[in-house]
Amino acid sequence: MEAQKDDLLTPAEVAKLFRVDPKTVTRWAKAGKLSSIRTLGGHRRYRKEEVTRFLEGTTTGSAELR
Repeated sequence: MEAQKDDLLTPAEVAKLFRVDPKTVTRWAKAGKLSSIRTLGGHRRYRKEEVTRFLEGTTTGSAELR
C-alpha cells in the first residue's frame, strides 16, 4: 500500500518536531536511525507514524540521537 501524501513529512517538518536542523534529520536517515522514502525528484519524505514512534522513543532530547 502506498503512503498517502498527508502521511509523509518533509525533512523541515521532522526537524521542527525534534527542534533540530533539517540536515540532522537527513543524517539520521543516512545512519539508519529513521527510514525515508525518496520522491521521484530524489527528495526525502518520512512516514508520520514512524516519526511519531521515534519521537516518543527519545527520552533525553536530541543530543541522544546524534
